[in-house]
Amino acid sequence: MKASPMVWSGRVLTGLFALFMLGASIAPKFMGMPIAAQTLVDLGWSAEWVLPIGMMEFGFLALYLYPRTSVLGAVMMTGLLGGAMATQVRIGNPLFSHQLFGLYLGLIMWGGLWLRDSQLRALFPFRRA
Repeated sequence: MKASPMVWSGRVLTGLFALFMLGASIAPKFMGMPIAAQTLVDLGWSAEWVLPIGMMEFGFLALYLYPRTSVLGAVMMTGLLGGAMATQVRIGNPLFSHQLFGLYLGLIMWGGLWLRDSQLRALFPFRRA
């Protein structure tokens, strides 16, 4: 069966989200890059959390990318992004560039999943007024 343009759009959004998470967040943590530890320290976290957070991100992303567990992965990643947003709010970083960045990522992640998963679209239909 041929995938529709909607499904392909969802796959593109999903791919962009996955590439961003891998390149900008997970890889620096796994490679032990100093910027990953410094960023957490600047946010009030201990540098010891770099690898555990990276492992959670990787695990949640893997669940999100596997079709049978994609909703579970999205829910778990949403929790992680919510914690990141709460941290940004706690230290008083700028609203649109920092505090809401997790929301932007979450919208891309859920949008990609909604576009590529007909069962999720049936559960949360988009209706015109």
